[in-house]
Amino acid sequence: MKLAVEVQNAVDLMPKDGQGSASPYVQVEIDGQIQRTKTVHKDLSPSFNQTLFFNLHDPSLLSNQSIEVSIYHDRTINPAPGTGGQNRHFLGRVKITGESIALSPETAQVQRYPLEKRGMFSHIRGDIALRVYLLPDSGNFEDPDPIPVIDPQPIPSFTIPESVGSNDEQVEKKVNNKAKEKKEKETHTFYSVGAADTGVPGEVKVPFSRPNVVFEEKFARPEPPLPMNMTHMRPPFPVMGGQVRPEFGLTETRPPLAGRSTGNRLFGAPGNLFNAPGGIFGTPGSVLQGEKIASTYDLVEQMRYLYVTVVKARDLPSKDITGSLDPYVEVKLGNYKGTTRVIEKNQYPVWDQVFAFNRDHMQSNVLEVVLKDKDLIKDDYVGRVLFDMTDVPHRVPPDSPLAPQWYRLQDKNGNKLLKGEVMLSVWIGTQADEAFSDAWHSDAHNVSTLEGLSNTRSKVYFSPKLVYLRVTAIGAQDLIPADKSRLPNAAMRIQVGQQIRRTRPVAPSLNPMWHEEFMFVASEPFDEPIVITVEDRIGPNRDEPIGRVILPIQVAQQRLDHNKPVDPKWFSLARPFTSAEENGEKKEAKFSSKVHLRLSLEFGYHVLDESTHYSSDLQPSAKNLKKPSIGILELGILSARNLMPMKPNKGTDAYCVAKYGSKWVRTRTLLGSLCPQWNEQYTWEVFDPCTVVTIAVFDNCHVGQNGETRDQRIGKVRIRLSTLETDRVYTHFYPLLVLQPSGLKKTGELHLAVRFTCTAWVNMVVSYGLPLLPKMHYVQPISVLQLDFLRHQATQIVAMRLSRAEPPLRREVVEYMLDVDSHMFSLRRSKANFYRIIALFSGFAAAGRWFDMVRNWRNPITTILVHVLFVILVCYPELILPTVFLYLFLIGIWNYRFRPRKPPHMDTKLSHAELAHPDELDEEFDTFPTSRAADIIRMRYDRMRSVAGRVQTVVGDMATQGERAQALLSWRDPRATAIFIFLALVVAIVLYVTPFQVLIVAAGLYLLRHPRFRSRMPSVPFNFYRRLPAKNDSLL
Repeated sequence: MKLAVEVQNAVDLMPKDGQGSASPYVQVEIDGQIQRTKTVHKDLSPSFNQTLFFNLHDPSLLSNQSIEVSIYHDRTINPAPGTGGQNRHFLGRVKITGESIALSPETAQVQRYPLEKRGMFSHIRGDIALRVYLLPDSGNFEDPDPIPVIDPQPIPSFTIPESVGSNDEQVEKKVNNKAKEKKEKETHTFYSVGAADTGVPGEVKVPFSRPNVVFEEKFARPEPPLPMNMTHMRPPFPVMGGQVRPEFGLTETRPPLAGRSTGNRLFGAPGNLFNAPGGIFGTPGSVLQGEKIASTYDLVEQMRYLYVTVVKARDLPSKDITGSLDPYVEVKLGNYKGTTRVIEKNQYPVWDQVFAFNRDHMQSNVLEVVLKDKDLIKDDYVGRVLFDMTDVPHRVPPDSPLAPQWYRLQDKNGNKLLKGEVMLSVWIGTQADEAFSDAWHSDAHNVSTLEGLSNTRSKVYFSPKLVYLRVTAIGAQDLIPADKSRLPNAAMRIQVGQQIRRTRPVAPSLNPMWHEEFMFVASEPFDEPIVITVEDRIGPNRDEPIGRVILPIQVAQQRLDHNKPVDPKWFSLARPFTSAEENGEKKEAKFSSKVHLRLSLEFGYHVLDESTHYSSDLQPSAKNLKKPSIGILELGILSARNLMPMKPNKGTDAYCVAKYGSKWVRTRTLLGSLCPQWNEQYTWEVFDPCTVVTIAVFDNCHVGQNGETRDQRIGKVRIRLSTLETDRVYTHFYPLLVLQPSGLKKTGELHLAVRFTCTAWVNMVVSYGLPLLPKMHYVQPISVLQLDFLRHQATQIVAMRLSRAEPPLRREVVEYMLDVDSHMFSLRRSKANFYRIIALFSGFAAAGRWFDMVRNWRNPITTILVHVLFVILVCYPELILPTVFLYLFLIGIWNYRFRPRKPPHMDTKLSHAELAHPDELDEEFDTFPTSRAADIIRMRYDRMRSVAGRVQTVVGDMATQGERAQALLSWRDPRATAIFIFLALVVAIVLYVTPFQVLIVAAGLYLLRHPRFRSRMPSVPFNFYRRLPAKNDSLL
């Protein structure tokens, strides 16, 4: 008998090379035999995909043996100074009992085991996916000899291809031809079986216990790690020419989510605390059949947490000279410790704080709650309460919250104290628990301050309700300038918050009239007033106020439809105070100046704070005008992998932000992890399918830091809902791409689960025929320039309002999500849009080439069929439109086979991001106005002139062709016009006397005539048109 240990991958290993990464390999030991896999260079989530074989001399003793699987960091690759003779670093281990080994490959399942510590002071994290099973002996299969593991060299391996041979004679023939070469060349001492056929030549096929199984000798090639997948997935195939590089594409996964009702999931390794008999999470080898956390948590993997609520204490013993104490509570579980805030001079303190310990971080079976007295030198011990983890109850929503209980404090020897009780609540729950978002998490165990802790919590935000404010400045009456010897050159200045607009100066008058309209963005609850100031231009850049009126926004009339007229109103101006009047020397004077205004709050518009190309909300501001809901969008933010370290020697403090409509969500921050696992799920109502949800990943720079530090962007993903099939769960790794002045960088991958559920099919189908924006945008449109200004103001209002939340959603995050700088000039984006237009017209060019091929009789059969079809359509013109639509239907049915199977993502090829010139990127990231040196600006200006010259030539050629068409009847060239009108008369007579179908057939046959009857020279009409005059000879 042989024992096969298939090592698939590991996830979220501890970095050990001092650069935030590790070079791991796996060593397997059983009954004195030691074998190991190849080393994967610098990968914290490596894929090994190798199978190690061991000899079993007495299979009956297997139940009493154990398999020890250890992961080490190979220090011989780029060794760090001072490592001495030690060539490896421990990353974790797993022990598997012989009783749990499958008896055949068919019954063996992939199981994921959490890594265990080797000693008390080991710092271990991550897990490993293994598949262990027995194989019968085969006479032609060589026994692998165990070797000592010394050098981490790549070892030849055997991989089983997916396609199994079916010809017995060919298999035996290939085996006999290669057996001798194998015996002479093979120097390795164990076999390694990969998971997929890599297509590398040089196969070696050996007999096996089952017929028609072909083995190939190859080096195992790493594949994308699948931390939550129980089935093997191939990596994206390399693509050639014009397509996206594989590392920038999507990787489809199939994690065991309850939403897709996938099979089984094994929570832990045998012997672990969570699988031990009578333990926390079941018996050894227990399997959860598609378990669902709750009705709304079926797109994420279930994560177990130990929740501890410290409510309050009473009747505490005094520890200070003053007869009181400064109590606080420490919650300890293994090496993790959470601390409540200190309440000074209080024997009856109230904390009401929640602590959550991740299942993967539980390294002890005893929970310790210690109450201490804060002191200057050393904190005094007051008492403690101990909990056995096997006795902790389970709770899953929608169960009611667990009622807290009073516990008597104990001393260090376990004796109950005479005074002192603490109220606690302890239970095992999941991320669906309502206490999850406000709890202190063990992932943030090194955050000491409450402010830093609040910056790590998950929250939901809502954008403020925005409304357009329309202000029409009609005029003013009876202005009283400071200098009464001259007429005022008056202008009106209107300010709403930080938005300021001015009218144009008019002719000097005491009763000026402007008739100008301005649009502003106002946000509920409309706290900012409208400040109207009439100013007198007394000199260049010198304006003197004549009067001012401050109006609340509520005075504006609310308007939902353009048919409702808005009545103008007169408002009295107040004289601006002088310095003497401000000091209290106020004079009574009659001031009768007025302004004439028309004010309205336009609730019928949608206030754009995103680009219309990827907007997530198109609803009007008025609630009664909003469209009915058509479905639900559910987003599961599962995890990320291979994130770029954003902090030296500290990894990345990553969190996600997702936006759809007015709802923003922020996940919790996982500190110091390059492969964070959030497993948080959120839901939105969908009112329009042609909208986009945006998800971005950031590095939290405000955990334990002060100052004006900005959160760093890691990458962004946009998913258009109209490209998703309804009721289907999409699970993919999305590449996180960031364009920097140094070029395009891949900063990691984000694992998402997305599902769009339609609840009203009729409304969704009808929505495709409705306008994209509300009615007011079409009946009373706003100019493009004004929309750009209003969008910028709306973005500033949203960023300012969300930055005042707790924890704040900072300005740099909001601006990145809303693409504030998308309107800035970029030569790279200009090229991308130009080639998009070229690709758009490529279909017409292809049709033209096909027609030219038909005209030139390249394929005579096709040309004859086109002639026949043309004659039939001319004879029966009523068949033209049905034929066209039938052709469109057939093309659509044919293209259904090639429909996209993955959601769209950031296309680096389409964006021209991979081959962008460094100077183009430097110009794209330049500030406005520019901050570059004069010679660089001169070079860019010359380049812009060169491009503009080409555009100028193309525009001039288009104008020339149009002017030649006008010259046909303008008698600018009298001979050409005479020829044209004479020919027009002849053609009119011919058309009157000849049936129209005959003319069409004749014209069609003439165009499709054989090349033998066609000249290579330009045709007569073409030559005539080219000789017509244009106005380009009149240009200076």
